[in-house]
Amino acid sequence: MQPAATPRILIVDDDRALCRLLAEYLQREGFVVDMAHDAETALAQLRNPTLRPDLLILDVMMPGRDGLDTLRELRMQHRLPVIMLSAKGEPVDRVIGLELGADDYLSKPCLPRELLARVRAQLRRNTPATAANLQVGTLRLQPGDRRAFIGEQELVLTGAEFQLLLTLAQRAGELVDKASLTRIALGRELERFDRSIDVHVSRLRHKLAEASAQSPRIESVRGSGYLMIASAP
Repeated sequence: MQPAATPRILIVDDDRALCRLLAEYLQREGFVVDMAHDAETALAQLRNPTLRPDLLILDVMMPGRDGLDTLRELRMQHRLPVIMLSAKGEPVDRVIGLELGADDYLSKPCLPRELLARVRAQLRRNTPATAANLQVGTLRLQPGDRRAFIGEQELVLTGAEFQLLLTLAQRAGELVDKASLTRIALGRELERFDRSIDVHVSRLRHKLAEASAQSPRIESVRGSGYLMIASAP
């Protein structure tokens, strides 16, 4: 979804005090902010065209249906950016969240300023680009409407996945280090023990391979980064 002139953000967290704190901070920064305290309310808002957000902030731990299950369901139909909030000491939840299609994550408790930076990075990255279409082997990328194809088959990608794929395609055959990929694809700096890029690459590899055996390959260089190689015809 393209961000509106005034982006709408939905915060989903059962911690009502934290929701109000984050909402008030983001509203002061010029965003329209809605709150939901359970999965069903959040999913209902996503189905409402007039209230559908441009970005979702989703807590992992909620009573009833948790954030991971909510993310799994919404990714069946929605591509909007999702930032997950994960309690400290739960790295497995973070990895699972990324594997299910989250674009980024942030540990709780988080500083509102840090969350604001992540929100702006995600919205900026999901703004249509002006770059020309790009072809790497069977892969065709259309940055203008953020669509990717293998032959005539369109790939269903999250915003982070598209930006990562575009970055690797623009430098096809060249090694791109993880710090650069994190900065360009996620809009933030690489953190210590950060596996976000690795998880996104794993999802991309699966989607490319599933689309065609002739899809470009994403090769890893241990400890350094990744590069894209166009498959031979």
